[in-house]
Amino acid sequence: MLGIMRKYKESIVIKIIFVVIVLSFIGTIFLVWGKGSDGSDRSLGYAAKVDSTKIGVEDYQQAYYRLRGIYEQIYQKSLTPEMEKQLGIKKMAMDNLIENLLMRKAAKQMNISVSDTEVSTAIAAIPAFQKNGAFDFQQYQQTLRGNRITTADFESSQKNELMIKKARKAIQDKVTVSDSDAESYYHKKNDRLELQYVSISPESVLSEIKLTDQELNDYLQKNQDQFKSAEQVSIQYVLFDPATLTSKVSVTDEDIQNYYQKNIDRYQGKGGILPLAEVKEKVKADALRLNAGKQAYETAADTINKNISSANLQTVASALGSKITDTQLFTAKNPPDNLASEEALLKKAFMLKQGEMAGPIETGKGIYAVKLKERKPAEVPPLTQIKSTVEVKAKLEKAKELAAKKAEETIASLAKNPGTAKMQSTTPFTFNEQGSIPGIGMSKDLMDAAFALTTAAPLPKSAVKIENKWIVFRLKSRTAASNDEFQKTKEEMKKQILPKKQQEAVDAWTKELKSKAKIEINQQLIAD
Repeated sequence: MLGIMRKYKESIVIKIIFVVIVLSFIGTIFLVWGKGSDGSDRSLGYAAKVDSTKIGVEDYQQAYYRLRGIYEQIYQKSLTPEMEKQLGIKKMAMDNLIENLLMRKAAKQMNISVSDTEVSTAIAAIPAFQKNGAFDFQQYQQTLRGNRITTADFESSQKNELMIKKARKAIQDKVTVSDSDAESYYHKKNDRLELQYVSISPESVLSEIKLTDQELNDYLQKNQDQFKSAEQVSIQYVLFDPATLTSKVSVTDEDIQNYYQKNIDRYQGKGGILPLAEVKEKVKADALRLNAGKQAYETAADTINKNISSANLQTVASALGSKITDTQLFTAKNPPDNLASEEALLKKAFMLKQGEMAGPIETGKGIYAVKLKERKPAEVPPLTQIKSTVEVKAKLEKAKELAAKKAEETIASLAKNPGTAKMQSTTPFTFNEQGSIPGIGMSKDLMDAAFALTTAAPLPKSAVKIENKWIVFRLKSRTAASNDEFQKTKEEMKKQILPKKQQEAVDAWTKELKSKAKIEINQQLIAD
């Protein structure tokens, strides 16, 4: 669903849905209207400055959290940071505040006003303030208090919203749909097209790419992170097993009783908790292991700490009755098999300096002392060692550039001489919102470009990229739908087009307002 919403978030349908959702949320007043501060700054700094009016950081934060909440309602789950970044929640919240502030100012310049009666009527119509279908003043106050909004703030924001609605409607009311617009839309929806096309992929031109050693070296230098070898270390370590002390420690009956009480859930039978008398030997063994573990840790810690400054691992090994184990160089992702599960030890090993010792490090296997024997930093090997790998990647990169270039050259060539390229043909198809074109694949951009073609102008201005390939296409045939049928449906076509044209008019108006305003944004707030 995330991909779908992101793909169509600029469409008229999604915009209408969002208006409905936003207006249905009590407490979104700062998101929808943005109070601004009319030149005064109530907080430390400001989120944005539009001409002489400041939008406070608090207003932005409220807008951001409420917009995020709306998306979480849509997806029925919390948004991850990655989802937020993909959707552009922070920037969207900032844009909403700025645009609504500009529209409110423009509404005043258009001499648009809102009466107290209009505000009261709008508030009374909000379902959240109603009981049994009628406005309830007590419900109204309780709801606002629950959202920490004063009645004065809410009513002021309602007035601002109505002012913006009237301004938007004034722009929308100027929009008309001509017969020509309706006819173009009718034919886009009902004509049948056949295309000729050729697909140019990087793989298809790969054999044409020849690179010198200098070009390969340049690519290597510009893309070093792709070819860096992983950092490697080799270590020496001593493992002290607590089990070696089990025979040297003892426990009293009181110790056994205390251990049993603290770990009683471990000793269950079919009928529930087993009495201590039945499991005393097992409890004793467990208590012995615990005491051995504690004593082993204390012994290891004392020994290691005495020798930590000198990094004398041999002395530690002798004192603990253990041996030193050496490893070969290894990476964090490919440690020795016997250390693969020892995350704490491995993490510490990669933090050590040459010759430095660390410990005690306790794991399920025992207690470690570790010393860094050698570190081999991550590095970019010379070209001679990785030439074949670099060549594969560099050629593919160049092939992508060549494919794009050949696609545009093919377009230019077809414009001069239609017979210059060997092309495939699609089967006839009609317009669809998904952008599914037989033989070619899915591309809304290509679908829109195809239905803009005519027999008089059968070539697009440029090729269209689908995934990793470029599609060069031209109109083979266009079977026009019946004009008689258009005359019957002309008025219906106009009704279908009108909302989109109205939204486009509002978007153009908003864009113009922003272009004329001096806008300063606190970039730290919207940075991902």
